[in-house]
Amino acid sequence: MSAWNADPVVVTCAITGADVFRENNPNIPYTTREIADSAVEAHAAGAGIAHLHVREDDGTPSGRPELFVEVIDRIRAAAPDLLTMVSTGGSNEMTIEERTTGLEARPDISGVESGSMNFGDETFITPPPAGRGIVARATEAGIALEVEVFDVGHVVSAIRWLDEGIIEPPLRVNLVLGVPGGIDATPEALDAMLRPLPPEAFWTVTCIGRHHQRMLGLALLRGAPGIRTGLEDVSYLSKGVLAPSNAALVEMAVGLTRTLGREVATSEQTRELLQLG
Repeated sequence: MSAWNADPVVVTCAITGADVFRENNPNIPYTTREIADSAVEAHAAGAGIAHLHVREDDGTPSGRPELFVEVIDRIRAAAPDLLTMVSTGGSNEMTIEERTTGLEARPDISGVESGSMNFGDETFITPPPAGRGIVARATEAGIALEVEVFDVGHVVSAIRWLDEGIIEPPLRVNLVLGVPGGIDATPEALDAMLRPLPPEAFWTVTCIGRHHQRMLGLALLRGAPGIRTGLEDVSYLSKGVLAPSNAALVEMAVGLTRTLGREVATSEQTRELLQLG
């Protein structure tokens, strides 16, 4: 077995999300051009993957497939080495069909939720048959999968999918901490999320809100294969300082990675570590 810090770290940037707006941070990209340009800038700063939602020009979360196509086409024209990942989480108001339109843009990777959860004052529903349907559609289209998990039960469900052959190995999983209604952002919570994972799983840590940098640092020290940052996850670069861009957050994550004695994966290494063809 290789040392915990032997492999370089894959950095994902979550560009815009569906639950944060310019009232939270005026620098959040809305239009397809802004989203694509921000992703390209994040790639130049060190991100290997762009995690994508789309919006209408006024910032309303959208499921229009043509917006996903336009964003991904723009990214691939400007930064062909940057891997694209679409969310199938969308927003709470969207149907499952509206949440899965990003697959039509043929991204490199698709997210999929393995369970439902309370999300602040709302309930975010992903019935198991819907999750399995997303997996089947993505797999048929040759799109790799990352399971988005917000609590320990979601991790266990993802492993069950793997064991039952519903998803193909390797298991790629994004451990999301700090969402109100999901698992908290603490060292003990990260341990709980990691406990069920098979050793060959590729896991990324996402932390929403004020413990963002602390949890990314802890993840790096625990040997995380990947970390995620971006304006979807955090509005501030440091206490009281709004992040001016996604690229600035990626620069922070890259600096943190190197300060803790690890290296950032190149685009070629990212593809290799994720076992993408």
